Amino acid sequence: MKKRILTLSALAVMSTALLLAQPTPPTTAQIVSDQVARLTTLLDLTAAQQTQVTTILTSEQTTLVPVRTSLQTEQTALQAAILTNDASTIGAAATQIGTLNGQQVLAQATAAGAVYAILTTAQQTKFTTLRLPGLFGGPGGPGGHGPGSGGPH
Repeated sequence: MKKRILTLSALAVMSTALLLAQPTPPTTAQIVSDQVARLTTLLDLTAAQQTQVTTILTSEQTTLVPVRTSLQTEQTALQAAILTNDASTIGAAATQIGTLNGQQVLAQATAAGAVYAILTTAQQTKFTTLRLPGLFGGPGGPGGHGPGSGGPH
């Protein structure tokens, strides 16, 4: 009996350790802070611009969170429908994924346009020259698939 209790206790400790070791996704505030820091470094944003960009990107992330959640749900439904060859669910999920991707692009483009509008001419030139991968839906940026793509990204 003692051995069983010790075994169960050891399993409980290991399970807890594994749960605690799971990486937590970044918060909206962390994503926005990272993006603002990156833009500040790349474009030499002023303090006033940093405040404006923080507001713009926070709004973008607020819009994107439910869209990303819905995307994950629809992608799961699509995978399940594929495995059961459920043509109607495949069609519905694919259509919904397309709609959600459109909403994601809209939110990202709107934020990029708002940021671009507050930049000086020199900063705008730098912005377009750099193409800023990882920001505003670029490769690895917000809306990308998988962990860490929410990034702002």
